[in-house]
Amino acid sequence: NSRVRDLVALDGHGKVMVVQGGASLRRSLLGDQLAEKAVANGWSGLVINGCVRDVEALSKLPLGIKALAACPMKTEKRDQGRTGVEFEFAGIDFVPGHWLYADANGLIVADRDLLVGR
Repeated sequence: NSRVRDLVALDGHGKVMVVQGGASLRRSLLGDQLAEKAVANGWSGLVINGCVRDVEALSKLPLGIKALAACPMKTEKRDQGRTGVEFEFAGIDFVPGHWLYADANGLIVADRDLLVGR
């Protein structure tokens, strides 16, 4: 989660971070400390193709979080990962700069703001 740690420290106003964790269920990519930092820096949410931990604490934060599962194990810090790249998971193409909408039913990604004029 080295890149996640780097990005939550940046201004995230109006942004959702999408993390390609390779659908791994072995380690968590987000916990309460990084999520609190994301809130402090204005992030709207995180979508994680992997696990989170500290689920009870995460549920109380004003931050949208979607993940595959929970896992109590932290990641090993290896300073790996890339930012600003396009990828696919769950049948959705995630492209930097596209709009992401999420609720309890799932995710929608669009190349434009679908709420214009509302």
